[in-house]
Amino acid sequence: MSDEHIVIYDPRKHKSRTDWARVDALTDEEIARAVADDPDAPPLLTDADFKRMVWLVPVTKRPISIRLDEDILRWFKAAGPRYQSRINAVLRAYMVGERAARRRKRPAPATKRATKSAKRGKR
Repeated sequence: MSDEHIVIYDPRKHKSRTDWARVDALTDEEIARAVADDPDAPPLLTDADFKRMVWLVPVTKRPISIRLDEDILRWFKAAGPRYQSRINAVLRAYMVGERAARRRKRPAPATKRATKSAKRGKR
């Protein structure tokens, strides 16, 4: 690759063409109206949206070696880049579902007294 195609952009050397005084003068209502009128803008989040959100702490990934059936690997790779992340997402969805199923099946915790009497009765 030759140096003639490399472009270095330094924002300190270029003046912004944005009218920041006009942007700073906008009210919240004007911003909300502009967003609502923009067909490309995603809908604004509501309080109900925030109540449904779950805080997820990023999980670090660890490189491992895993053996997969060839057709499974081919299928994930055919869907495009980041196939390993998709495999991870499928495994995570399975793990979350299994945890939830186990929690539903788990009996209510017994008190110590009830547990001791049940053990005595079984002997």
